[in-house]
Amino acid sequence: MKYFGLLAAVCLIVSAQTTEAPLVLQDVRLIDGTGAPARDHMQIVIADGRIVTVRSSLLRIALPENAHVLSLAGKTVMPGLINGHGHLGLVEGLTVKPENYTRANVERQLKQYERYGITTTVSLGMNKDLLYELRAAQQKGELGGATILTADRGLGSPGGMPPVNVGGDQLYRVGTPDAARKAVDEMASRHANLIKIWVDDNLGKLPKQTPDVYDAAIDEAHKQHLRAAAHLYYQEDAKRLLAGGVDILAHSIRDSEIEPETVDSIKSRAVYYIPTLQLEEAFFIYAGQPAWMKTRFFHSAAGPELEKQLASASYRDKIERDPATLVHRQALRIAMTNLKHLYDANALIAFGTDSGANPYRIQGFAEHRELELMVEAGMPPLAALHSATQVNAKMLGIDSETGTVESGKRADLLVLDADPSSDITNTRRIAMVFHNGRRVTLQ
Repeated sequence: MKYFGLLAAVCLIVSAQTTEAPLVLQDVRLIDGTGAPARDHMQIVIADGRIVTVRSSLLRIALPENAHVLSLAGKTVMPGLINGHGHLGLVEGLTVKPENYTRANVERQLKQYERYGITTTVSLGMNKDLLYELRAAQQKGELGGATILTADRGLGSPGGMPPVNVGGDQLYRVGTPDAARKAVDEMASRHANLIKIWVDDNLGKLPKQTPDVYDAAIDEAHKQHLRAAAHLYYQEDAKRLLAGGVDILAHSIRDSEIEPETVDSIKSRAVYYIPTLQLEEAFFIYAGQPAWMKTRFFHSAAGPELEKQLASASYRDKIERDPATLVHRQALRIAMTNLKHLYDANALIAFGTDSGANPYRIQGFAEHRELELMVEAGMPPLAALHSATQVNAKMLGIDSETGTVESGKRADLLVLDADPSSDITNTRRIAMVFHNGRRVTLQ
């Protein structure tokens, strides 16, 4: 795959400088994000928002002067999670509407991601220009929350996807190749981090974007040194997009078991595949009242308004009676099967959730649930964690800054009370989060 230098350049985040004493995380079990096994008795030294050294805590090496040492024996440290497919500013309470895209709401969502250990998130379309102001504020150290990357507005189709209630300044709806190229150029001029295209018909309910339009969008994105990500559902669309040079499949193929030729095409073209398994699960899972809905971890992310709705008998009855529930259950089974085929083929499995697109894809919680579903589909825990850290950092062109625990990288770290490489649900056991070297308030 081509290296997109501009993409890497525009999404580097300058961490805020600090005059605080160096911080030492002492005697931790380390999952470094590379996919390598965990290492015990490790020491991580942090200064000015960056990781200075990563070494054995058993070595007799002098610590930096005035260092603050946190003895974390029994804890596991890993890189902060990177969500390669989320949304910001669309949801407030139980609603999705243009009026929700406010600074206060976006900031609240960024902080929720961060509290849950997601230190970087991509808002993959349907954004207002406000997001660039917030990104600039982050780069100056004036705004906290998860680090923002953006696909700007994205390219939908007239009368088609996405069927979301957003304003005209949040989405391009293009019906010709020339209009697609113009929209891509405008988004590139605002320094979008990548380009998003919707290629789907909402299960036959809406007109589908035509290949000449999305081919033009992909080609123009590459001319602007940007990667192109496609929302899709069907395997035939995936084949056509792969032939057209798409860089990222932003959802699973969910209509049929993936064919060997499609697997080979994804792998040989080094295309990133984002499963978004919990997207389908979120359509029906709450009606079954799984045990994790009773946990504080879920409660804090969902909030009282959504929890009240999910607990109602009318909601559960609606889901159980809805014919679409069977469709979503089948789509999830197919998506999980296809993920296993791609993993076994050593394809590039990235990580994303579509959280924030509607109230049921819950920012922060969705990312941890996605890891669990990836493991349930057949990925080892370390492989799922690798997808959510180093693989995503490479996909987004920010791997020189984050995604692994090593010297020179931003100190974006998740400190856990137990090791997720032995049980992936341990990512929920968050003891501390560090973002740009600063400890995040979790309450």
